[in-house]
Amino acid sequence: MSTPPPQYQNQPPYGQQQPPPPYGQQQPYGYPQQPQPPRGPQRPQPGGALRAVKSAVIVLAVFGAVGYWVWDYNTSPTGGKAKAEASASAAADEAKTHEPEVGDCVKVADPQGHPVPTIVACDAPEAEYKMGALLPGQGQECSAEYDYGIQHYDRRGFDYTMCFTKV
Repeated sequence: MSTPPPQYQNQPPYGQQQPPPPYGQQQPYGYPQQPQPPRGPQRPQPGGALRAVKSAVIVLAVFGAVGYWVWDYNTSPTGGKAKAEASASAAADEAKTHEPEVGDCVKVADPQGHPVPTIVACDAPEAEYKMGALLPGQGQECSAEYDYGIQHYDRRGFDYTMCFTKV
């Protein structure tokens, strides 16, 4: 009897099964595995420090730009927060000039059938009416002692009628 070729030396005799490999290991198939390089501390890549410095500069530039924009928006007298506050103040003043109180003199413009009273000085030549009463509620009519009335309807439900006498 001759000895089997070297490739069959580690195999069990015919009819017997080979025992399974230990848990976690695979049975080798095909080619033997390549040896793995030892795992140790990795060497730094060339240019890694330069890349880190570039990244830090970019991040600082972005934060600096955003910080400057926020500071400028909140402190600039010609824009940003100051401009928004000025326009809100002007809108509030505009609303006050069109909301007369009892005793105020007004001139009335009638753009497209919607009268708008504007407060003026009572001795001014453009003064047309003097407000005599403010009647709360929808559909109120001014009494006969008044020459002119304006009904105001608000979306929030605060409806009223302004009654005026000629100046």
